[in-house]
Amino acid sequence: MTRESCSLPRVPVNFVVSQLFALLTAVWFRLYLHPSKTSPFIRHVVATLLGFYLALFCFGWYALHFLVQTGLSYSIMVFASLEHMHKYCFVTALGYLSFCQITRVYVFDYGMYSADFTGPMMVITQKITSLAFEIHDGLAKREDQLKPSQKYLAVRRMPSLLEYLSYNCNFMSILAGPACSYNDYMAFIEGSGYHCHGELANGKENGKVKLSEPSPKNDVLSKLVTCGISLGVYLALCKVMPVERSVEPSFVASTPFYQQVLYLYLAMLALRPKYYFVWTLADAINNAAGFGFNGYRKDGSSRWDRVSNLNILEIEFATSFKMFIDNWNIQTALWLKRVCYERCPLNPTAATFLLSAIWHGVYPGYYLTFLSGIAMTMAARALRHNVRPHFQTSDLRRRVYDVITWAGTQVAISYTVVPFVLLAVGPSLQFYSSWSYCIHLLCLVLVLVLPVRARRPRDAQQQGQQAVLEGGADGDKVHQSNPHAATDNNCNKKDT
Repeated sequence: MTRESCSLPRVPVNFVVSQLFALLTAVWFRLYLHPSKTSPFIRHVVATLLGFYLALFCFGWYALHFLVQTGLSYSIMVFASLEHMHKYCFVTALGYLSFCQITRVYVFDYGMYSADFTGPMMVITQKITSLAFEIHDGLAKREDQLKPSQKYLAVRRMPSLLEYLSYNCNFMSILAGPACSYNDYMAFIEGSGYHCHGELANGKENGKVKLSEPSPKNDVLSKLVTCGISLGVYLALCKVMPVERSVEPSFVASTPFYQQVLYLYLAMLALRPKYYFVWTLADAINNAAGFGFNGYRKDGSSRWDRVSNLNILEIEFATSFKMFIDNWNIQTALWLKRVCYERCPLNPTAATFLLSAIWHGVYPGYYLTFLSGIAMTMAARALRHNVRPHFQTSDLRRRVYDVITWAGTQVAISYTVVPFVLLAVGPSLQFYSSWSYCIHLLCLVLVLVLPVRARRPRDAQQQGQQAVLEGGADGDKVHQSNPHAATDNNCNKKDT
């Protein structure tokens, strides 16, 4: 069973209308409910009520699941012991999400991959579980037990019910995310997000130092232009090059293999702008509300990428499997890293891919994609460790290496995510069979033949901070592929 790649429900009208309303509301929220003009209580109440209104508009009474999920988790946080609260919240939130996904898929409408009520629940699940671990780190662990990044994210007091609902269900992220840390959200609500890196402006006024607040206007407009281009490209190309054609017997029988490879890459290239549109619009909404400020670049311009969910150029020109993953659905990658990869004592890579599959839903294609992703990641790591050093002796060799790895990465990614698009087992295995499982077999050979050097454990935040200090070719920005690189960089003052 397959699904149409470009059916209208993919970009539902009510979702777009709601997000545009949220965008306009975000501008009003920043201007008229600014922290300097109103209290955090009012900002929490308005953000929460608007969030529930948008949820009801899009999903009707199915939006009550959002309240049930958050209510159950908050009850556990309040009444369970701090020692085990984070585990109970994790199981409850993920279990309730899976229950809703199972009923939607197998009870109601299998194969109709439209904007459904479980989409927002996926983001709420990220927030619930992240906050549970952050509270556990802040209230149940000693300082010396925490990594530097965990110290920053740790929550030192139990949130009130209003704060909890506002964090999970605010109008900026209720429909399409992205997830964010609780401390960052509270700093936004309270207006303290700019204080440590404000720029002095106009000297002193009335004996007090006046700080100029950076404006997100240019970034919001730029992201809206990106949204328009992405949506136009998607609507123009998705019906011309559907991924489903790759499994049609007539196409496989009549098309040379190299053309099948090229077609698959182009089909995936035409599919990705849908995600670019949704995530970039969500980012613009948060920025328009004043959320997402992430310090200054070297040229003095403000950077509004703190809650960004993707880096389009890094994705399209990725030269490794890891580079692609690190720049795609960034906030989800951060969530997986913080709640699973950094905490799992046994085979964290496999555990992280498995959690990602469970979180995405119950379609078998998800599991085929993420299980394949484990093999791809291991093979890419082995290949990089053994081959890359031989191409670093000159600029020409480095360029050759980049071209080859870019092509290999794009083909590997396209091959891996086909089941994610097709959803069902039959068409997915039919596709892999038409390719003779060649990339799976190649990964197996690489993992078995190439030695992999032992990796020394290094703290991700230390790497990110060191990269910021050293600058380099990308010194004017913080890579989201280092999840905590931007964590403590907020207080870097604007260069003058």
